[in-house]
Amino acid sequence: MASYEFGIDIGGTFTDVVCRAPDGSIRLTKVPTTRGNPSKAMLAALETAGAEWQVPAGAISRFTHGTTVATNAVLERKGARIGLIATEGFKDVIEIGRQMRHQMYDLVLHTETPAFLAPGRFRREVRERVDAQGRVLVPLDEASARQAVTELLAQGVEAIAVCLIFAFLHPAHERRIAEIIAAIAPGLPVSLSSEVDPAFREYERVCATAFDAYVKPLVADYLENMETGLAASGVPATLQVMQSRGGLMSSAIARQRPVRLFLSGPAGGVVGGLDVGLNAGFRDLITVDIGGTSCDIALISDGMPLIRAEGLIDGFTVRVPMVDVTAIGAGGGSLAWIDAAGSLRVGPESAGSEPGPACYGRGGRRATVTDASVVLGYVDPQHFAGGMLRLQPELARQAVEDTVARPLRLALEDAALGIHRVLNAQMAEAIRLVSIGRGIDPRGYALLPLGGGGPMHGCALAEDLGISTIIVPPHPGVLAAAGLLGAPVEHEVAAAFPHACAGLDPALLRPALAGLDARCRSLTEAEGLAAEAVEISHAADLCYIGQSYWLDVPLRLEAADPIGEAYAAFLAAHRRVYGHAPELPAKFVNLRSVHRSRAGSVAGGIGVRQGEAAPPGTRPIRVRQSATPVIAAIWQREAIRPEDRIPGPAIIEQPDTTILVEPGWTAQLGPGGALLIRKEARA
Repeated sequence: MASYEFGIDIGGTFTDVVCRAPDGSIRLTKVPTTRGNPSKAMLAALETAGAEWQVPAGAISRFTHGTTVATNAVLERKGARIGLIATEGFKDVIEIGRQMRHQMYDLVLHTETPAFLAPGRFRREVRERVDAQGRVLVPLDEASARQAVTELLAQGVEAIAVCLIFAFLHPAHERRIAEIIAAIAPGLPVSLSSEVDPAFREYERVCATAFDAYVKPLVADYLENMETGLAASGVPATLQVMQSRGGLMSSAIARQRPVRLFLSGPAGGVVGGLDVGLNAGFRDLITVDIGGTSCDIALISDGMPLIRAEGLIDGFTVRVPMVDVTAIGAGGGSLAWIDAAGSLRVGPESAGSEPGPACYGRGGRRATVTDASVVLGYVDPQHFAGGMLRLQPELARQAVEDTVARPLRLALEDAALGIHRVLNAQMAEAIRLVSIGRGIDPRGYALLPLGGGGPMHGCALAEDLGISTIIVPPHPGVLAAAGLLGAPVEHEVAAAFPHACAGLDPALLRPALAGLDARCRSLTEAEGLAAEAVEISHAADLCYIGQSYWLDVPLRLEAADPIGEAYAAFLAAHRRVYGHAPELPAKFVNLRSVHRSRAGSVAGGIGVRQGEAAPPGTRPIRVRQSATPVIAAIWQREAIRPEDRIPGPAIIEQPDTTILVEPGWTAQLGPGGALLIRKEARA
């Protein structure tokens, strides 16, 4: 039977679907996200595949998925009731934190530690102690462990996190507690710090472990519903889920490591953006994924997305490797509002898909960015989302008038333009934080806008940032879903390795890395990957002796001097990040093994199907550069030929997005089917 592959990315407003047929051809669609039960959108996509594309469910051999369920559980405080078991005297680490505040001068101070994960009444201590060298000072008192577990179960906990002092050096005590929990409450989800985050810094380790336990039951139920839905539809494929660091893993393994799903959704867009950029001949990119609810920004340097060792979820530190994505509440559904000082604001609150922008005609009354786009003439109400949804421009005009124009005493189109300007300013500032804030000049990068709203704001953002080239993917609105099909299966395992660089025998690295490789190999074998299909890489975390934070550097055992090479890489990384790198003694902190399958190339291969050449139409639009409407050429993307040069002002329409080419910019097809929009040289 023919084999079909699916990538489904569930966003806050739309669910994007990409299907690759056996002959390599691509089909794509968007369906509204059902917030109460996101899996309904997935089932709707399968119905579309069967009815419109004639894809039999039994022929689906691969099913990949990006999800925000773990992140939403934290944002909405809908995770499990968890218990926390810690070493005697350390149960309050999760509430004490680092005693550092990001907001120093707020009149009303709010906690910056995630104590809500395990309030005081759900924390218990056990008698045991391990020192900083991994030596047992006090053996585990199993009676105290049984008492702690029994008391937590009596309080109705749904999962337990276990985080003991220096367990990353001596995990036996945590593993024994897990055995005790399994004996008392079989099947109860358990998260061990020695497995979730085996590294020093107690607060960060307990946070990662508690977050893992907090989302574990919810993620397990969600994935089970997805699997049940697929099985009921007759799909034989194993469900694969995107991880935060840009690799896929099976849903069975995702249940065991749910904390690695926090950036599951945005990571697909970064993988897809990298693929498109490389196909177009660009290795330095800033991807801007603008959907209906949020804007996700990522930096790709020299063909590699930045991976950070920890991220922020709702303002809380989570030490899990993830693609370096900065998210802000800015998208097509972002609501415009007037603050108490009479200033125009946009977002972070979103109309989502229910009821959606006013122009959807589903009951929304407040103006959104999409409503402003309709007023400005950027969006054709009759062909929005490929005609899937007919917009009602009179409702958009009324919403902008009532929400912004009348309160600020502005003309209707000025008010709509103001909504766009505020949103663009917010996104440009976020891009500066990602780039200039890290010592990187964005002018040397190409801007790659994706998502349904990205190409509409590309020129304004590039103009503000001094970027001269914009790369619009063939199908930017579903690029995150396409990125899922191009992503590798990947597994990463780390372990503590506290050794000074000076005098370290390289032979000690081999057994340590061999142990990590064995754990990774068991995961890739569970995925059904043959050994010859897996690429293996190693890395190490190094810091100066006495330093509390480390930097990730490549580690090559085959090098003539692996220790010296790692130290040199550490100095280079330290100089790049901090601006200086004295040649002082350093030490290894952690070792890391990464096993990944060879990635495919889907996003760059999704070309726009050529239609008949047709002359462009025209319609009046309002742009930033003019106080009055201008006449824009209206192109259909499938009608564009390589020899066509499209100067702004112009609108390029396609089913999944609308591309705005502003005055002073020119668009032309480039390599890989991408549309290159370049700044015109000034005379």
